[in-house]
Amino acid sequence: MNQNLYSLLSAHFPKSPAAPCMILPDGRVWTYGDIERASARMANLIAALGLRPGDRVAAQVEKTPEALVLYLACLRAGMVFLPLNPAYQRHELEYFLGDATPGLFVCRPPMRALADELALVAGVPHVLELDDDGRGSLITAATPQPDGFSTVQRDATDLAAILYTSGTTGRSKGAMLSHGNLAHNAEILHAYWHFQPGDVLLHMLPTFHVHGLFVACHTTLLNGSAMFFEPKFDAARAVKLMPESTVFMGVPTYYVRLLLEPAFGRETCRNIRLFVSGSAPLLKETFDEFKTRSGHTILERYGMTEGGMFTSNPYDGERRGGTVGHPLPGTAIRIVGADGTAVRTGIVGSIQVKGDNVFVGYWGMPEKTREEFTADGFFKTGDMGSWDEAFYITISGRSKDLVITGGLNVYPKEIEELIDAMPGVVESAVIGLPHPDFGEAVSAVVVRQKNPAGAALTEAAIISAIKGQLANFKVPKWVYLVDQLPRNAMGKVQKNILRQHYSPMPSQ
Repeated sequence: MNQNLYSLLSAHFPKSPAAPCMILPDGRVWTYGDIERASARMANLIAALGLRPGDRVAAQVEKTPEALVLYLACLRAGMVFLPLNPAYQRHELEYFLGDATPGLFVCRPPMRALADELALVAGVPHVLELDDDGRGSLITAATPQPDGFSTVQRDATDLAAILYTSGTTGRSKGAMLSHGNLAHNAEILHAYWHFQPGDVLLHMLPTFHVHGLFVACHTTLLNGSAMFFEPKFDAARAVKLMPESTVFMGVPTYYVRLLLEPAFGRETCRNIRLFVSGSAPLLKETFDEFKTRSGHTILERYGMTEGGMFTSNPYDGERRGGTVGHPLPGTAIRIVGADGTAVRTGIVGSIQVKGDNVFVGYWGMPEKTREEFTADGFFKTGDMGSWDEAFYITISGRSKDLVITGGLNVYPKEIEELIDAMPGVVESAVIGLPHPDFGEAVSAVVVRQKNPAGAALTEAAIISAIKGQLANFKVPKWVYLVDQLPRNAMGKVQKNILRQHYSPMPSQ
């Protein structure tokens, strides 16, 4: 049996090759027959270039149908796909190409000169282009290739992709994901979220990330469904397309922006059966307001680059705001204290996971891989969390975001929730900053609303409001009022940037 992920996906494609797969903003439609033929041509091209199964193919391109087809072609040809954020610049690309040593680098035309330069240094033999409209030397070279291709035999343990972590501390690490890892997660999510005939996904996520490329695309392809394949999130456009969609996946920022659209409401969502949120914490206020406004309860889930999705709120049953639900079938989760033993309900500890979806290890870092796994095979996620009485999991933040002040542990989320609930506050981020007496001082960076309530907020008022609600050691010693928080492409607040910006120790 061929355990190539493409074999699994294609086995579920519609019987009619004319069935729609991707519906583009200009009305053009890519059918399932189109993606079969186009991915065959690209797979033939990759093989003709001399790449062998297991070689890496790096792609730093914008979201287009051709970019998705390139990923599928790499699966078919047995290559290891390496998607790169289009925002990466010289320093980052130099590292990724040198570390992964791909046999082919596909770039956008404006990056070609730099790509050639870096490829020469890194020993990358081939560079091709794919522009934002789906044209370029990649397409030109693939067009004359045969439109039939026998999917390469792969085992479940063979690598399918390498995704580099954000690298907020130290070297960015390449998480190695196998065909089996990706297939397991796709099948579990497809079943758990009740994908069904006739589903249409509104796809507005980027495709260089687990959420957009794996979670969204895999479940849709496994269902043989159509998706509105949009280049980026646009709230007004989403409101227009939602009545023709049944599933929407987004990051919390998407839901916040949808709520700012006057036209968004129950009528907009009349055909939607599932809203999924992930990649960053969803504020309870957003969860509640969305439910009131739309009549739908957002399903929040939790995962990471190193293993796709680990938990999900139930499809049938209570979806608890502020939690990420229960472990998914086939995923074991434990929450442990500093001594490695399981913590009680309500106690924050380190989250560890184990399952067929958990990655193989870090590319070229065997020692780091060993460090991140326990002796009995659990992966140390680096996230902190707790169980409630019904075994829903609440994420408290990253262990590296834990603030240790005067030897006492402070979990930022507890303070952020209090600040976020204050009138006039948009959102907040709590970090630890160097302090001569306490080691770290609890500090809050706060975004105010552009209204009278926001204008009235001061640093002193925020500190005063928290006093009496929390132990004194948890009360921020410093508060900074800003226009916005720095975020990465998936909407996660970049606390490392905040720590860098406000260090060394504030003078106030």
